[in-house]
Amino acid sequence: MRMFYQNSYWLRRLLASDPGRKRLNQAGKATISLISAVFTSTLLLNLLGHPPLLPSIISGIAGMMGIMVVMDDTREKKQVTTLLLALSAAGGVTIGSLLASNVILVSAWMVGIIFCAFYFSRFGSRYFSLGMIGFFTSYFSSFLKLSPDQFPWFYLTIAIGISFAFLYNFIIFKDSVQLLKRSMNSFHRQANLCFQLLIEIIQDAETSEPRRKKLVYNVRKLREYASNVSTDLNAQDIREIWPGLETQQMRLYIFDTAMFVMTMSESLQKLKSDDAFEMKELRTLLIKVIYTLQQAEVLNQDYKEKNLIEAEKVIQSLRQMIDDLFKQRSTQPEGWLYLLRRIEAIATHVTEAALEIKSSLNKASIPGEQEDEEDEEEDDKEEEEKGLKPTTKKAIQSVIAGTIAIIVGYLISPIQPYWVLLTTFIVQLGTETVGRTYLKGLERSIGTLIGAVLGFGLAKLVSDQPQLEIILLFSFIFLAFYLFTVSYTLMSLLITMLIAFMYDLMLGGITYQLLGARVIDTIAGAGIALGVAALIYPTKTMEKVSDTFMEYLEELESYVNEYVRSFQQPTDIKGLADHAFQMDAKIQAIEDESKPVLQGPGARRYSGLPRWITIFTAINYYAKHLVASSYQKNFSYPEEVKEVFPRVQEKFTHNIHVLKEIIEKEEVTGQLYDLQYEREQIERYAPGHNEDQGDLVHHLYYVWKINQSLMVLGDRLGLNESNKGNKKPYHSR
Repeated sequence: MRMFYQNSYWLRRLLASDPGRKRLNQAGKATISLISAVFTSTLLLNLLGHPPLLPSIISGIAGMMGIMVVMDDTREKKQVTTLLLALSAAGGVTIGSLLASNVILVSAWMVGIIFCAFYFSRFGSRYFSLGMIGFFTSYFSSFLKLSPDQFPWFYLTIAIGISFAFLYNFIIFKDSVQLLKRSMNSFHRQANLCFQLLIEIIQDAETSEPRRKKLVYNVRKLREYASNVSTDLNAQDIREIWPGLETQQMRLYIFDTAMFVMTMSESLQKLKSDDAFEMKELRTLLIKVIYTLQQAEVLNQDYKEKNLIEAEKVIQSLRQMIDDLFKQRSTQPEGWLYLLRRIEAIATHVTEAALEIKSSLNKASIPGEQEDEEDEEEDDKEEEEKGLKPTTKKAIQSVIAGTIAIIVGYLISPIQPYWVLLTTFIVQLGTETVGRTYLKGLERSIGTLIGAVLGFGLAKLVSDQPQLEIILLFSFIFLAFYLFTVSYTLMSLLITMLIAFMYDLMLGGITYQLLGARVIDTIAGAGIALGVAALIYPTKTMEKVSDTFMEYLEELESYVNEYVRSFQQPTDIKGLADHAFQMDAKIQAIEDESKPVLQGPGARRYSGLPRWITIFTAINYYAKHLVASSYQKNFSYPEEVKEVFPRVQEKFTHNIHVLKEIIEKEEVTGQLYDLQYEREQIERYAPGHNEDQGDLVHHLYYVWKINQSLMVLGDRLGLNESNKGNKKPYHSR
């Protein structure tokens, strides 16, 4: 079986997909919880002689939302929130039904819930979760106009739904621990898949274009998996699965493994084109390095220490070979030799991190050797925000949008006026800027239009087969949640098809008038959400994009200065791996926030934005190599070199501040300084690479690359060459 797995690319690709099976896990739990709640409630109500349809639907909603809307940051908080959902849902059913006969009161009640959900979310996601389920149960109960004698049956089914959500989320499927295990398995599978592709490319005399593209795709996937796994890591789960390990150890191992694969992938073509692989010994050593790292399944219980020992030996042989090649070409080393040195350095880091992990695991298995690790708590001091908080702005927007939505809803469809309000609320969720509101509203409208045609048409075809309708209904629920993060349009399409089947089951049939009304309601709701977002306390998309750029530059300033400072005051820079993952997250935020601008109608106005994003992506790539290419070794250098480091920090900090000021004020002020003078000083006076000293030229290479990228960014922002320093050193005033 293992041999079949190693030889089958598509099997490995399938097993590595959906890292940690997050989407499958969440969608599966929500669907199972809904099905369990519906069927249990139906069975119980049938035994008690009560019509089961409507209470069972509410039970299913409670079971589903008990999985999907609970977003607290700890397991204990999630458990409390899940139980509180039952009270909020019961309150929504009660008040929504009692006020259903009074249009003004029930409308005010639902708008009030939306306001509170947004406003009180400043104190935690729990309040938003309670507001969501309260709104949906109020919506359905006002539509159904329940009588008080029906309340106990609905309370019972709500309790059943929430109980199943609790059961699946915290007892049967232990959410975070199992998720972390699966995430690490997916990461290892994807890494091993990349290792195999690297070996195949080295063995090929000529790299085929399809294989190269396959490698690029899988390396990108590995980078995504590394980011996902680093997000899932927390000290409590790590101690439960791998006693003795620390979060930083795991994160560093993941970071180094991903960077090793990325560096190998990017270097192979250069090594081939420069005829480096003409040396059979070099090819053999590189294949051995990759193969031994592939075999060293660090977190596997059946792990054999000889694999890592073998990896160490092979890397030592590679290091010796590289040193010999540098000595042979001491006058003018070829560029590919520096690539080999970088590959060797990162391979060493992966092995060291793996050995450190195994050492910690072995110590933990010996009684008395494991020490209690206290979680590090960070004091997050929130800066005072000028003006209204974002949650307050969103709450005010929701009141205005909700009021307009109700009025429009009554004008369009007096019988079912709250669909416009429902759409407005959903489009407002998670849309901080005008652009994101526009994009989400557009995607929802398109998805609803297509879903209405498909769903209502399909519902008519199978309307006389309720069992088939129920199967399709549950299938659409699962697919909608599974594809939620992949495509909001697809999710909207599936949700609309789901609603078509619900209408058919609840109302005994559907009409084209009903189809048209739902589409019009959705478009109207999306339009209202967009209009209010654009007019009431608007957050312009480019303002948010600029803020995200600024946040990244602040992170970069701290990151690079800490790295350069380590050469003056030797410190352990392994903690910068955490920093690197945070910067990855900010790059992703830049891409997400820019999407509405690049895909919207005003894209031509911001034609330079893709270039900005490319520059920041390049900077992030270089920044990650600062950690990946070197751990601190023994450095000794003359006074001429010691004087360079403070100037590098001063210039770099100055350049960051100038760029931030230009982005913030949209005015071209100040000047940027290159680091050419400092680079020349380092290359002139720094000692050469040998076994006892670190290579400063090698370690600082990406600092120069980052600053060069900042200079390019300055050009894109309007700074002229005449305003930049040339090779003169910069001295602070």
